[in-house]
Amino acid sequence: MLNAPVNGKIIPNDQIADDTFAAEFLGKTVAIEPADGIITAPCDGEIVSIFKTGHAVCILTDGGAELLIHIGIDTVKMDGNGFTKKVSDGAKVHAGDVLIEADLNAIKEAGHPATTMMILTNTDLYDSVECAAPGTVTGKSSVMKLTK
Repeated sequence: MLNAPVNGKIIPNDQIADDTFAAEFLGKTVAIEPADGIITAPCDGEIVSIFKTGHAVCILTDGGAELLIHIGIDTVKMDGNGFTKKVSDGAKVHAGDVLIEADLNAIKEAGHPATTMMILTNTDLYDSVECAAPGTVTGKSSVMKLTK
């Protein structure tokens, strides 16, 4: 079970303003319109890579799932403005640990949607991946169930 990486509201994937994420080309995806900019670890694991711009982070869960948490659409163009990294590559994290603080106002002022996606990039290794239905979530809400 993976928890929501941010407080907010799950939206249907067809409402994601990016075709790659909406079509789940990178893997099974949960999209959340964030209520705040506090991005937390959805489970225990290790930070494989945190982008230098701070807009995305890759986590390897203790169970072997590979996750990409991507904050906003086209936010790589912000060159790190509005993102404060709280972890570094190789860090061991626990569910609920703060990974990134994102300034939602800065994202919106830069003209980008703040939709935050959690993508299971190795979806093909799982027999089933169940995602939570649209609705309000917190960092303690289970949003993705993985079965091998």
